[in-house]
Amino acid sequence: QVQLVESGGGLVQAGGSLRLSCAASGRTFSQYAWFRQAPGKEREFVAAIRWNRWNSGDTYYADSVKDRFTISRDNAENTVYLRMNSLKPEDTAVYYCAADYGSGTFYLARDYYYWGQGTQVTVSS
Repeated sequence: QVQLVESGGGLVQAGGSLRLSCAASGRTFSQYAWFRQAPGKEREFVAAIRWNRWNSGDTYYADSVKDRFTISRDNAENTVYLRMNSLKPEDTAVYYCAADYGSGTFYLARDYYYWGQGTQVTVSS
C-alpha cells in the first residue's frame, strides 16, 4: 500500500524557515512534487524533483518560491524535503506532497496519482 506522509508544518513569523518532509512507503517513484492550497484558491504547484536514467534529479520551482525554497530527496530514507526560507504571509497554505512516475508534466496536479494528507503552514506578518 502506497503512503505519503507529510510533516514539518507549523506557525512561523515572516522571514522564518521551515522544512517539510514527505515520507514515502510502499513504492519508489521517479517524480515527487509539493503543491499548496490556500483557502478559497486552487491547488498550485510549488516544486518538483524528477529522475531518469540520465540525471541525478532535476528540480523545478514556481516563480513565486524560486531562490527561497529547495526540494531535495534522501534516497536511503525514501523521503522528500522542502526547505522553505524567507517565508512570507502569502506562503500560508496547506502543503501537499505528490508522487508519480513522470509520464506527465511536473507542474499539473492532475498528473500525480498519489497524494499525502497535507500539512498546514501559517506565516504571520
